[in-house]
Parts: sequence; C-alpha cells; structure tokens
Amino acid sequence: MGRQKQVRFADNQEKYNIVQVGKESFGKLKGRWSERHFGNNNPLIAELGCGKGEYTFGLAQHHSDHNFVGVDIKGYRIWVGAQACEAAGLQNAAFLRTEIENIDMHFGQGELAEIWIPFPDPRPKGRDEKRRLTSPRFLELYRQLLVPGGMVRLKTDNRPLFDYTLEQIAQIAHTDLRYTFDLYNDVLLEEHLGIQTNFERKYLGMGQPIHYLRFNFS
Repeated sequence: MGRQKQVRFADNQEKYNIVQVGKESFGKLKGRWSERHFGNNNPLIAELGCGKGEYTFGLAQHHSDHNFVGVDIKGYRIWVGAQACEAAGLQNAAFLRTEIENIDMHFGQGELAEIWIPFPDPRPKGRDEKRRLTSPRFLELYRQLLVPGGMVRLKTDNRPLFDYTLEQIAQIAHTDLRYTFDLYNDVLLEEHLGIQTNFERKYLGMGQPIHYLRFNFS
C-alpha cells in the first residue's frame, strides 16, 4: 500500500463524516441517519458509487435543507469528498464506506428521499448483469429504501448500460420517467447545478455524449 493511501486511511478513522468498519456508528444508523448523525429531520439522499463524492459535496452545497450520504467501498476516494466537505464546513454531508449490495444493512425502509447513481461501472459482461446498479435486484432494493414514490437518477456515458436501464425500468411500476441521450443539449441539464464528476469531465473532453435519466417508483 502506498504511503498516501496509508495516510488517508488513518485520517478516515478520525473523520466524523466518514462511517466505516471499526467506528462505533457503523451499522447502527439504519433508519436514523438524519436524527443520529446529522441531528435533524431533513430528507436523506444517497449517492451510490460516489467515488470522490462530487455529487454528495455539490448537492450538499446547494441544498442545506437536505442530508447527503455518499456510498463507496474505496476509502482513499471518499477521503477526497470528506476532506472537501470539511473544508467547506458542510454539516449535511457524510460518507459511508461499504459495498453497495449491503446498503440495506445501513439504510432503513423508506429512509431515502432520492438515490443518485453517477457513472457506475457498466459491468458489460453478461455474467456481471446482476452486479449492474440498475439490475432488477438493485432496483427492488432501491424501491424498499426509498420513500413511497422516491426518485432514482442515473448519469452515464455508457450507452449499452443506459439502454439496459431503460429496459429494466419498463418492466417495473414507475412514473415520471424523463431521459436524454445528450444531457448537455437538453433542458434536464438544469437539474445538475453545474456538478460534474471526474469521469464526466474526462468523457466530455473526448466528445462523448452524457446520458441521463430519472424516474419515480409508483
């Protein structure tokens, strides 16, 4: 392990805004994030596969009346987001270090108001379909964790994953589906408040269109 990672991992253990194995709060916030961690009753929004937490940080800046939790297994990445939130004095943003398939161990039924999935691993191989974050098993998991009628948002450069996701949504009960194959030439861009991930900047620089969709469970 490189020295920078060692330093970040050690720092993560000291940061209040990172919840991970080894901390007293890990596994004990299910259904009570806003009350126990944030100290309020504001709506809770999760960013899955948050990486460096660009959306957790950016959304928390724009929406002080909501709480945000970025979820990722890569501790050296979430350190970046946690550090940025600390530097900006954001009290409504936190990070959870865990595998996404285990989020039902950390969030309660109906606890989330929205779920953001920015640039997930597309898992292109057929045998990895169940690991796609918009596969049927994950969509059912999101349905359980979201408030009734809760929203899911996906942002990706990968057209096969985007098409796959639209196919899966068509098979479940949903409302208010809106999508675009070219976000930067669509009015839906307004919903992103100028927030971009590292991956997004990379793909935009390559001239690749960004796909985006959102829908509510019904």
